Amino acid sequence: MHGAFMTEWGLRGVFIPTMKKRILVADDNPLIRKMLCKIFSDHESLEICDEAVNGQEAIAKAKQHRPDLIILDLAMPVLHGLKAAEEICKFMPNVPIILFTLHAQTLRDFDLKKSGITRVVSKTEMNSLVDHAEELLLVA
Repeated sequence: MHGAFMTEWGLRGVFIPTMKKRILVADDNPLIRKMLCKIFSDHESLEICDEAVNGQEAIAKAKQHRPDLIILDLAMPVLHGLKAAEEICKFMPNVPIILFTLHAQTLRDFDLKKSGITRVVSKTEMNSLVDHAEELLLVA
């Protein structure tokens, strides 16, 4: 998954390799992580760069990989998604973070900007996650 290239044609018809936008996924449920990897696997400009099983691991992997986008579950062991987002924003303040949770409807009523969350997406809307990622990264 690391370093996969997209290609596009430049102005003079020159073939130019470009890097895919990299996404870090953090969820304690292995089935959810597998499904997320699957929905992004065939995307021409987005790829999963790594997976984390809790918020603490998400912070470490964000430091290691410097992803372009992070998808965090809310309810994870060790450190939940909101706290992980706060910590990640301290060293990557401009990276978009999607909180991917079953509690999306409840959380949409709160101001999550302070925690660094860019968008909240319900796990019942998994198919729309690629559209949200594209929109936040402007790669349609």
